[in-house]
Amino acid sequence: MRTLAAIALFLFAQFLPASDFIEGRHYQRIDPVQPTQSGDKIEVVEVFLYTCPSCNRLAPLIADWKAKKSDDVVFSAVPAGWDGGAEAFARTHYSAEVLGAIDKTHQPLFDAIHREGIQFGSVEELVAWYAQFGITNETMQKTMNSFAVDNRVASAQSRILRWGVGGVPTIIVNGKYRFDPTEAGSHQKTIELIDFLVQKEREAKN
Repeated sequence: MRTLAAIALFLFAQFLPASDFIEGRHYQRIDPVQPTQSGDKIEVVEVFLYTCPSCNRLAPLIADWKAKKSDDVVFSAVPAGWDGGAEAFARTHYSAEVLGAIDKTHQPLFDAIHREGIQFGSVEELVAWYAQFGITNETMQKTMNSFAVDNRVASAQSRILRWGVGGVPTIIVNGKYRFDPTEAGSHQKTIELIDFLVQKEREAKN
């Protein structure tokens, strides 16, 4: 449950113009700055869970932003694996990525959970859900336990710890800044703050 101070900050931030985003209040600096995986481009990462209602509300806004972002920005979605259940979703996410199906499965999995009300009671049920996209149970299970997916899950968890992420959704910009929708003021403000910090990094490079 949010504290009164957090609620007050959320309401106040909703009415702020983007130029008034303040470090320490609406976003936090990550110290030390963490390396990115985007080369010379600006990296934006969303740490998320498929079962998270706030992540579900943010997903279409992120998808729209992603479709319009500049070429000097790279986006990646990093699934949190806090526990066994969360790790199962992380493994299927990375398996779909390895199999080239993530663009077809990402939003539909959110919809299955939050619109259709599907409650995946086991890893087997989750694996079976992917069959509608032409991924057999055998292929999914084999990929989930592959070296490639093991590495991605381990790397994600290591990065999440180094970023200091305490909840989802959390946005990381260029390994330097961290914030969530409550700090930003709303889910729409989250998109505005992403653009604000991307521009801040763009100017820092010039």
